[in-house]
Amino acid sequence: MCNICLATGVSHGLSRRLFVGASAGMLAAAPLMGTAQAQPAREADTPDAALKLLVEGNARYVSGKLNERDFSATRAARTQGQKPFAAILSCADSRVAPELAFDRGPGELFVVRVAGNFVSPDGLGSLEFGAAVLGTKVIMVLGHTSCGAINATVEALQKGNQLPGAIAGLVTALKPGIEPVMKTPGTDLAQRAVVANVRYNVQRLMAAKPILADMVAAGKLRVVGGVYNLTTGKVEMV
Repeated sequence: MCNICLATGVSHGLSRRLFVGASAGMLAAAPLMGTAQAQPAREADTPDAALKLLVEGNARYVSGKLNERDFSATRAARTQGQKPFAAILSCADSRVAPELAFDRGPGELFVVRVAGNFVSPDGLGSLEFGAAVLGTKVIMVLGHTSCGAINATVEALQKGNQLPGAIAGLVTALKPGIEPVMKTPGTDLAQRAVVANVRYNVQRLMAAKPILADMVAAGKLRVVGGVYNLTTGKVEMV
């Protein structure tokens, strides 16, 4: 059982079995659904193509040359369904907006957000749904510079602080990814912790059985990590 589950007392074996059963049914029904309603056209059919779209979109965002969009023009079409090409596990920080950072419109990104961008049981289920049912080709774990959740975790681990309420659960969840880097020498601990947390959660998603790990092994899905720079807007792959 994962560290997060041990810490929170969550056992999601039953819910996982229910989800897998439901996903199988939805996947089996997908061809029928496709004939019954018009779906938005997918722009990326491979993991590499999906990642390329994210990188290109971020380059436009950094340069200030965003694509112009008439959101109302495609609103009616979006009622027919969604086929996002990428999923983003992002921090809940209000300064980070994945759709803007990657210059994508509604229906193109499947975004899961939590302070500290870590894999929770519910977040994992959402990302599994995005990949297995909606067909996302790439998952990016997106951290960012000056992350308050990461900084609070580092301080709590250093000083033994007990944070109030459910905030303490964030520290428990973030500890496995951050604690190892705190034991290694080096400057800029805050940024190293951000990167370490991203990499840790990328590995967790790549190993998440039975859905994501199998899709990664089959070449149907790619899991990557990135860090959004609050100053420049650029996403650096890590």
